[in-house]
Amino acid sequence: MRVFMLGWEFPPFISGGLGTACFGLTRALDRLGTEVRFVLPRPVVNPSGTHVRILSPASSPPLERASEAALRTAGIFRHTQFHAVPATLQPYARPEPADTEAEFEPAPGGRVAPGRPPARRTRPGKAIRTGAAPTALSGPGDPYAGDLFAEIERYAVLACALADGEPFDVVHAHDWMTYSAGIAVQAQSHKPLVVHVHSTEFDRSGMNINQRIYDIERAGLHAAVKVIAVSHLTRNIVLKHYGVDPRKVEVVYNAIDENGADERPPIPPITRDEKIVLFLGRITMQKGPEYFLAAAKRVLEVMDNVRFVMAGSGDMIRRMIELAAEMGIGHKVLFTGFLRGNDVRRVFRMADLYVMPSVSEPFGLTPLEALANDVPVLISKQSGVAEVLTHALKVDFWDVDEMANKIIAVLRHPPLHATLRDHGSIEVRRFSWADAAAGCVKVYEAAMGRTAN
Repeated sequence: MRVFMLGWEFPPFISGGLGTACFGLTRALDRLGTEVRFVLPRPVVNPSGTHVRILSPASSPPLERASEAALRTAGIFRHTQFHAVPATLQPYARPEPADTEAEFEPAPGGRVAPGRPPARRTRPGKAIRTGAAPTALSGPGDPYAGDLFAEIERYAVLACALADGEPFDVVHAHDWMTYSAGIAVQAQSHKPLVVHVHSTEFDRSGMNINQRIYDIERAGLHAAVKVIAVSHLTRNIVLKHYGVDPRKVEVVYNAIDENGADERPPIPPITRDEKIVLFLGRITMQKGPEYFLAAAKRVLEVMDNVRFVMAGSGDMIRRMIELAAEMGIGHKVLFTGFLRGNDVRRVFRMADLYVMPSVSEPFGLTPLEALANDVPVLISKQSGVAEVLTHALKVDFWDVDEMANKIIAVLRHPPLHATLRDHGSIEVRRFSWADAAAGCVKVYEAAMGRTAN
């Protein structure tokens, strides 16, 4: 099985769950013997990273020719080759509203939020030219630099150039920024397209969707032979809002990397009188940070020895700092900024409870990471991971009173804390990227079978 994979985030270039998922899934596919050609929209500044070696398509030798030692340094990828192309797609970037929101016109058969006033129409994008040379849209002084949609088109052109003459059986595109490239490569190669939905515009924006992003997502979902959703929650959104044939949408749950921890000695828990309640994620509307702070205020009304940590960055961080101050709890809330690597493990080891109050979470890897670090979790019912976790407390994201009650219960009752921690750490071991990879291979085979017919 040979897969031409399109993504926009991968270690060491990582800022969120998609990169973590792509790494775990790709490594598991590699271990199954699946040949993967992974295309990244990333300028190659340093070709070496902590997990993989990023290859420039013009100048670097195939990964398979590297020495055994180099393969181990690269994360033990034996059947995978990475290509970095000069397109700048910023992880979790949002287009500037004045420049990129299109008039709110539903695509035929598509469902959109009613009542939203029309926004300014964008300038039309350049058509994707599948036969263009890789350098056709790159170079200093590029007038499209900084234009997210132009970069998406650039990535599609470069992906087609790389795919030309490359042997593969299926195209696998992760999330909306790569769907245009997936459609173009499918048209050029006549190979089946599989799109992987890690998040939708409805997760990121509620009903205030960006019409142009919605149109790209819808086009990718309808062009694909098969669609992989990371949860039934996500599958239902795909069916309800995008009008996709339910027969072609399969659920493959994410997992956790059992070898994700480094070889350093464990970081001992910090002993202190204060209890630590942790929020770790992007500080955006989707993740529900304001509900975390509202629950924190209620907890602090009955418990004083608690500190709330908000680890992450995002477009709402300044507002959350101001909100904590307005609530009178600013001295009890610590904002760490974006964390990675050992700092993430350190903050988990400090925590007594991890809370994920997401408004809409397609899956949610951080609760699995918390459980793997022996931290009990409280998660929103509006998350995909809530479908598969048993030993976790669950609450509607908007029910801040119940959220506060559950936080207090865990902090005040050591037996409850210990039960959630011990059973959760056992439960998380059954989440395997090998199972996720096997599920993807079945989807590939089904896509190839449908194309053959």
